[in-house]
Amino acid sequence: MTDTLPADTTGLTLEQKASLTSGADFWTTKAVSDAGIPSIMLTDGPHGLRKQAGATDHLGIADSVPATCFPPAVGLGASFDPELAERVGEALGIESAIEDVAVILGPGINIKRSPLCGRNFEYFSEDPIVAGVMGAGLVRGIQSQGVGSSLKHFAANNQEFDRMRASSDVDPRPLREIYLRGFERVVEDAQPWTVMCSYNRINGVYASEDPWLLTQVLRDEWGYDGLVVSDWGAVNDRVKGLPAGLDLEMPGSGGGTDAQLVAAVHDGTLDEKALDLAAGRVLDLVRKAQARPAVDGPLDVDAHHALAREVAGRSMVLLRNEGGALPLRRDAKIAVVGAFAQTPRYQGAGSSLINPTRLDTALDAIRDAATADVAYAAGFPLGEEGDAAALRDEAVAAASAADVVVAFLGLPPSAESEGYDREHIDLPGVQLELLDAVLEANPNTVVVLSNGSVVALPFRDRVPAIVEGWLLGQAGGSATADVLFGDVNPSGKLTETIPLRLEDNPSYGNFPGEFGHVRYGEGLLVGYRWYDARGLEVAYPFGHGLSYTTFAYGDAAAAVDASGDVVVTVPVTNTGAVSGREVVQVYVSLGASAVERAPRELKAFASVEIAAGQTQDVRLTVRRADLAYWDVRVDRWIVEGGAYTVDVAASSRDIRSTTSVTVDGDAVNLPLTMESSVGDLMADPVAGPIVQQAIAGMLGGAGGDAAGASMMADEDGMQKMMASFPVGRIAGFGIGGVTQEQIDGLIALANSARQ
Repeated sequence: MTDTLPADTTGLTLEQKASLTSGADFWTTKAVSDAGIPSIMLTDGPHGLRKQAGATDHLGIADSVPATCFPPAVGLGASFDPELAERVGEALGIESAIEDVAVILGPGINIKRSPLCGRNFEYFSEDPIVAGVMGAGLVRGIQSQGVGSSLKHFAANNQEFDRMRASSDVDPRPLREIYLRGFERVVEDAQPWTVMCSYNRINGVYASEDPWLLTQVLRDEWGYDGLVVSDWGAVNDRVKGLPAGLDLEMPGSGGGTDAQLVAAVHDGTLDEKALDLAAGRVLDLVRKAQARPAVDGPLDVDAHHALAREVAGRSMVLLRNEGGALPLRRDAKIAVVGAFAQTPRYQGAGSSLINPTRLDTALDAIRDAATADVAYAAGFPLGEEGDAAALRDEAVAAASAADVVVAFLGLPPSAESEGYDREHIDLPGVQLELLDAVLEANPNTVVVLSNGSVVALPFRDRVPAIVEGWLLGQAGGSATADVLFGDVNPSGKLTETIPLRLEDNPSYGNFPGEFGHVRYGEGLLVGYRWYDARGLEVAYPFGHGLSYTTFAYGDAAAAVDASGDVVVTVPVTNTGAVSGREVVQVYVSLGASAVERAPRELKAFASVEIAAGQTQDVRLTVRRADLAYWDVRVDRWIVEGGAYTVDVAASSRDIRSTTSVTVDGDAVNLPLTMESSVGDLMADPVAGPIVQQAIAGMLGGAGGDAAGASMMADEDGMQKMMASFPVGRIAGFGIGGVTQEQIDGLIALANSARQ
């Protein structure tokens, strides 16, 4: 079919070109029948296909066709396994192709800046490397099936409050190193067919009309060759947005903004070449979509449900397991309490709401797996109605008669959704009261959590075991039983820190902002970077997760390969009695850095399965580019040379082996001026020795000035004092009789030597 499409926009009228750059309706692009250009469909994702069957809306109120609901990113991310993400992507691509969907809107890889963001369940991590690597895996899988992905929300979209107007005010280093780095990884590694620009402003400029973001960074620096689509309703000014790099406005505006483009071309305020470029990118997207062979159903519902179950099992994080409370004995007398066991929370609300092909419940799965009777009590009401005291008493009675209690706690559906943020990180009081009562009746209580973002765990030291179940998709109930009974050995790790209290979070006090601005005042110290830099105690650290087996790490080694990447190797041994999977994490640090850095930063990870008693040599690669910091003086990435500490770890606070590697740095040649400090000159590798010798000669006879003589008597003190002194002001202080002419000569000499 692609041979019927025009090669470019040459034969199209101005009005036809403008029409291509906005939607026909909520989910489809406009066709240009006279030119043989068909309409294509874009639909919501990202953890399942949400193709609406009837009336259309953005927030998921209308019905959609049944599709497999896989674990949202909050769960999938905990697997730390991009190959697993790629398999999920392949399944999403297959389901999209069956429904003739050209682009599925996802993945979302925004950073979890605050646990209060209402959409955190759709995002992978507080760390950009995790978000980028996992996002790239999902994109590769989706697009392997001839279906496009849409990388979102670009960029610095880290809250729902005032999301369509608020300006994310963020400094260049954290913007580049934290909030853009994951997007850069996905674009360079996987080239998503589309990138979705976000609603918000970035440092005062709407993302939908920011040429720096959409053209300079995305295309010129990262080499992106796909299409930029707006988030639904994110366009502020179409005439500004299109030449800035926004190719497709969604949803359609009924032709109103198309007419604005045509008028702008006629009156000279918009160059028609910019419209040609955007329309051409839409045409390219249509061509890619039409190149996919027709796919016939029906969907293999069983196979995709089985994959959803596998992924859910890999998504759970065993936070605590004292005294071997888990796995459960099948013949134990079990009491299941908590309404989520029977009415699961398996996804968040909003535009990603999937209509599942089926839905497993944990209660049914536990009863199927157990050989003894399993009692059940709801324990608390899910909504406003219900007698909480009576439900609690019923649960206490069941707990008192059991060998072990499994308590299902979590956040109610109304707590987490697109469109608004959470107000706190606490579990509902009625659930905490239930747990207190159950623990008094039976201390042998295992807690299973259902939540799309972190919650406070004030009871963590009072229960023998805690399973962080996140939101697990449609097969989460069966997967939960798999983990509880040991059919699946838990291997998930935290992709975000669980703090003791909200006030400890780095964004506290700067979230969600005020009067249309939110200041990213924590800078680089996002998530675990903050907690580690401040030495704050946490409930559970980034990267933490237990297993039913144990792993021992040998001595790590690190070396720079021919490409400049750092290759880290470490032997890992399964020292327990059962097979298990370990997520090996590599953190790096540079102690004598010239710039602010976190104590350690994750730069590589690998999920490896190791049989009981076996050892596996794990090889991980830290890309040289990921060692770089954004140098605001030259506006580019710089790898600082030096001896880097390499920590191989089971979490950010569980370092198992440490080594070091020396990395050659990038040259940074800054012109020296009168505003340069004495320290700048002295530190310059070329100019430093010349300047040092010259200054020593000029100040050698500095005895005439009492202050100068005092400083000369304490050379170290003088150097410290003078390090930040602008060289252009030395003459005014009369130090050593140095003249302005001598300083001019020094700077000229230093700059000449550096060329």
